[in-house]
Amino acid sequence: MTEIRYISTRGNSPALSFDEAVLAGLAPDGGLYVPDHLHPFSMPDIAAMQALSYPELAFTIISRFTMGSIAPEALERIIGESYKEFRHAAIAPLKQLDAHTFLLELFHGPTLAFKDFALQFLGRLLEHIIGGSGKKLTIVGATSGDTGSAAIAGCAGRANMDIFILHPKGRVSDVQRRQMTTVADKNVHNIAIEGTFDDCQDIVKALFADEAFRARQHLTAVNSINWARIVAQIPYYFYAALALGAPARAVSFSVPTGNFGDIYAGYMAKKLGLPMEQLIIATNRNDILARCLETGVYGMEGVVPTLSPSMDIQVSSNFERLLFDLHGRDGKRVGEMMAKFRAEKKLALSADAWAALKREFSACSIDDKETKKTIAEIYAATGELLDPHTAVGVAAGARARRDTGSPLVALATAHPAKFPEAVKAATGVHPELPSHLNRLMKAKERFEVLANDVEKIKTYIENKG
Repeated sequence: MTEIRYISTRGNSPALSFDEAVLAGLAPDGGLYVPDHLHPFSMPDIAAMQALSYPELAFTIISRFTMGSIAPEALERIIGESYKEFRHAAIAPLKQLDAHTFLLELFHGPTLAFKDFALQFLGRLLEHIIGGSGKKLTIVGATSGDTGSAAIAGCAGRANMDIFILHPKGRVSDVQRRQMTTVADKNVHNIAIEGTFDDCQDIVKALFADEAFRARQHLTAVNSINWARIVAQIPYYFYAALALGAPARAVSFSVPTGNFGDIYAGYMAKKLGLPMEQLIIATNRNDILARCLETGVYGMEGVVPTLSPSMDIQVSSNFERLLFDLHGRDGKRVGEMMAKFRAEKKLALSADAWAALKREFSACSIDDKETKKTIAEIYAATGELLDPHTAVGVAAGARARRDTGSPLVALATAHPAKFPEAVKAATGVHPELPSHLNRLMKAKERFEVLANDVEKIKTYIENKG
């Protein structure tokens, strides 16, 4: 197999190795890194994976992306350490809701959200890559709720990195905020931005666009713009499908998503050869992705606060990676499209690209009323408590699935205790935090409230780093 190189979706940056792309995060031309080619698995390859543990499966898949950059024994160690703090022996257990519907529980990591799969890996990966170089990284990220705490959990206390996480003030749950702001390690810095998640995300992109600042601070991204985030999420699609009979039968997935990272990992799993019946984009009221699938127009609207705040996003950064594929991997064209989108707040897909999008994905938008109804109905029928994001995935899967006789896996992306008010309002039951987080609601918080101003954020980072 030939070594994979990583190229920008905007076609105007040099190709990089895996470790170089991870450290860079965002390409200098503003694009996102993607592989220049893939090494798909054969059906016999996939069948042979059925005997593997989760860490063994993750190594088998991730190693295809890291060859030439990370030695196999180092990668095996990093992956093994990444799952040590998960509190379920299966790491990503499946739970059956009815005859053909399953939950893939992705919330057994240290911060109770699916982001732990990627960010426990990324923190250790970054530490390995910089090794004994003496370099100190400045890690920045924007969060709509779960990325921040997972990134902090993966990077806190590491001597060779400072981490700065931006969250939208008042737009994350109390549990989500406290999981970030009660971490006392000196290398952790939390910033509450007076704005939306999209504002936070724009600030992060602006920091990377300032090449002098980027070089001076050794800036690295932890958001799903970083290719390592995508890679680390691909294995659980294989894991669930294998448990349900793959590759002999195709499985459908319903994925609650705002920034398009988690479902893009599912798309990558499909491109690597995993048979899939359907890949369903599940959105809340902030439905830019569902509208794009329906109309062929990718158009921004104002962000509406919902019961599923981690999906309150109107600019889905990872969608650019898909646009690159949909438009023949033409970086120049994608760069022009993204410039038009920024200027006009919308762009129209070509007829061929729109048709290809609809072949690859289905989509469904779920409002708060249906979210609450789904939480209540699933609890009444099964005794399972769903967090609001998972409920969006379950509801979208029920509405959008074409074959009701084949397995459908809804990704359970967060523990219900992260959103206790919404769950209690729907069921009358207050979900309790796991015992290892008992101190969370009493611990002292530490964060700064700053204006939605890139220059003020730069100054803050330079003074703290």
